[in-house]
Amino acid sequence: MSEDEIIQGLKRGDERIFRELVDRFQKSILVLCMGILLNREDAEDIAQDVFAEVFLSVEKFRGDARLSTWIYRIAVNKSLNHVRKVKRRKWIGSLEKLPAGSESTGTLDTDLGLPGNDLEKKQLSRKLHAAIDSLPENQRTAFVLSKMEELSYKEIADVMEVTLPAVESLLHRAKSNLQKKLWNWYKKEME
Repeated sequence: MSEDEIIQGLKRGDERIFRELVDRFQKSILVLCMGILLNREDAEDIAQDVFAEVFLSVEKFRGDARLSTWIYRIAVNKSLNHVRKVKRRKWIGSLEKLPAGSESTGTLDTDLGLPGNDLEKKQLSRKLHAAIDSLPENQRTAFVLSKMEELSYKEIADVMEVTLPAVESLLHRAKSNLQKKLWNWYKKEME
């Protein structure tokens, strides 16, 4: 089924076509959300919100970009909004618990429920996800879209609504920052 047929079916409210759309994009959207949120439960909730918004706002889809790009853009925006809300909530909550003059920062849950009991792999995974989470928002988004969703630079530029050189720069800086963070962690582990 072509994108035009899917869009027209969604505009008619065809539930069969909506189910096909969900089947086609569900795994990718969940992986994308998990890459940004680093929490499976939150990613599943946001992914459901993404598909609900697609269904409810398909009339607003102008066709300037591919349907998949539009869906990814919704997923990225919803995920980043959730991250901001969680960080704001944790920051405010930490302020209420602190004695006067103290400072604290919150981090996202990095336990992705990875299978297996290999403690070393889980520790490395947590460090990697923490390093990704610590990247500036645009770098993190570009990195997740590139490495986890395997989108092309052009597709990333469309989803993020930036230029191709901006994507290249964001990915270069993200890789460089991750390298530094992971190298520093590795050096501490070896001491």
